[in-house]
Amino acid sequence: MRGEDEHAERLFSYVRLETRIPTDHPLRAIRELVDAALKDLSRSFDRLYAREGRPSIPPERLLRALLLQAFYTVRSERQLMEQLDYNLLFRWFVGLSADDTVWDATVFCKNRDRLLDGDIAAKFFASVLNLPQVSKLLSSEHFSVDGTLIEAWASMKSFVPKDGDGRPPAAKGSGGRNAERDFHGEKRKNDTHSSNTDPDARLFRKGAGKEAKLCHMGHLMTENRNGLIVDARLTEANGTAERTTALDMIEDNAKPGSTVGGDKNYDTADFVAGCRERGCTPHVSQNNANRRSAIDARTTRHPGYRISTIKRKRIEEPFGWTKTVGGLRKTRHRGRGLVEWFFVLTATAYNLIRIPKILATTA
Repeated sequence: MRGEDEHAERLFSYVRLETRIPTDHPLRAIRELVDAALKDLSRSFDRLYAREGRPSIPPERLLRALLLQAFYTVRSERQLMEQLDYNLLFRWFVGLSADDTVWDATVFCKNRDRLLDGDIAAKFFASVLNLPQVSKLLSSEHFSVDGTLIEAWASMKSFVPKDGDGRPPAAKGSGGRNAERDFHGEKRKNDTHSSNTDPDARLFRKGAGKEAKLCHMGHLMTENRNGLIVDARLTEANGTAERTTALDMIEDNAKPGSTVGGDKNYDTADFVAGCRERGCTPHVSQNNANRRSAIDARTTRHPGYRISTIKRKRIEEPFGWTKTVGGLRKTRHRGRGLVEWFFVLTATAYNLIRIPKILATTA
């Protein structure tokens, strides 16, 4: 018999939110890791908040909500609050009951910005890697490094002379806040121009024949056993940032005797010498196009060199995920500090996606 299409509502529900989430849902394993890592940050949270006054949004719930934003490619905090209002899965992961009131988007952002002062994203990133079940998955001897451009939340029209009044020159048409611009014949350089939308952004192009963009530069260091990210940083976009930041990451993470893989951009005398000064072996791809490679047969003859060049390509996977799923192809935030905070948090989200899958195959 055909059922009736009745729109009936019940005043009360006697089904627990926990029972509505499938037992095999991927977020269950991720939440266990997140909760374990957040316990180690309790003292760091305490130092950020006063002992008196009205209770704020719990920082643990803030971070869980921001992780969901990366997992499900939610474009804005306002859309995230909308999802939390009716999505029971999101409520369960964050720690809200079915009856809890969802926060205002502006209040959520202001509470989120408080976490910048304590460098919480970096501490949370490290706390996840330091979990006992995670640390055994990491290689301590073989690493790869690479960098990528993160397009800034600023248009080319905002890139104006530093010594001017900030108004866009050569405007066409009737003007207005989105007037046309004619850049023909205009020389624009980072030395003389800056963006009045995001002053930390720099005009940079990845290679010859590619367009210049206002951007920041993100850097990752992965271990070669499972391809997990062990360091994530964001710097000014320039021609030497990839190599100098890579040396800093090697200094902080690699012990003497380790190998470090990299693409042809790292095949320079200064980077190779910097790796060897730190006791590491540079397994970078040879760049024999226009000059002599800094890597010779003393390194390339070993079988480990070929293995490193193969493993190195896996570092493109987290870059691809952070840009397509994590939403960092073009950042939604301004200022290097805030952009770096979200870059590190998105790198943490990538690790949290990968770790349960790795643990399942190694069990």
